[in-house]
Amino acid sequence: MAGGNEIRILRAGDRAAVAWKNAGGVTREIAAWPEGAGLADFGWRISLAEVAADGPFSGFPGVDRTLTLAEGAGMDLTVAGARRLVDERYAPQDFPGDAPTDCRLLDGPVVNFNVMYRRDRVRARTAVVRGTLALTTEPGETLLVVALLGPAELQAGTGLVAGTEREGGTEREAGPGLEAGTGPGTASGPVVLGPYDAVRISGAGTWSLGTRGHAAVVRLAARPGR
Repeated sequence: MAGGNEIRILRAGDRAAVAWKNAGGVTREIAAWPEGAGLADFGWRISLAEVAADGPFSGFPGVDRTLTLAEGAGMDLTVAGARRLVDERYAPQDFPGDAPTDCRLLDGPVVNFNVMYRRDRVRARTAVVRGTLALTTEPGETLLVVALLGPAELQAGTGLVAGTEREGGTEREAGPGLEAGTGPGTASGPVVLGPYDAVRISGAGTWSLGTRGHAAVVRLAARPGR
């Protein structure tokens, strides 16, 4: 999916807001693959969507979606005729992007963190974490870290801020403080992320993530033969 080892900082302030055709909200793209791909030809696409009104979601044939409520009271969705209540923040929910989906806002506008990917081309896994976490990336894998609430720090290497770490609900004690790291495509010190800032990492490496709020961690890889 991406060669070599590269780290790119994607600041929230650099993103353009694109209005929906039905005027029900706006979307800000964080990253996509292939680079510069549009809605018709992306392999994966990660974005923040501000939903301001009730109405249907756009359909994406062959696409799976992971949606995480980041701001607001939530939504009452109907997905392929089945009710899906989304009222817990920072809890990723998976559903098919090609299933007819209608949205009713529970109490005003919301902001959703969206991961969309072609199910026959890409493997994707989304977790929302707190505290500190050691992350390892494999060759050919892309890792995207997004600060959803509060600042986050990402550092090359394995040093961690003392505390606990959690991914997918598992907690354990973490090690000592964040340490400086070196290597191709890495920063010389911690990368500090403000609200909705992101870091995109391509290639193999070991990383330390620390946050006192919530950060999304998305792992993406092309399926074999793709």
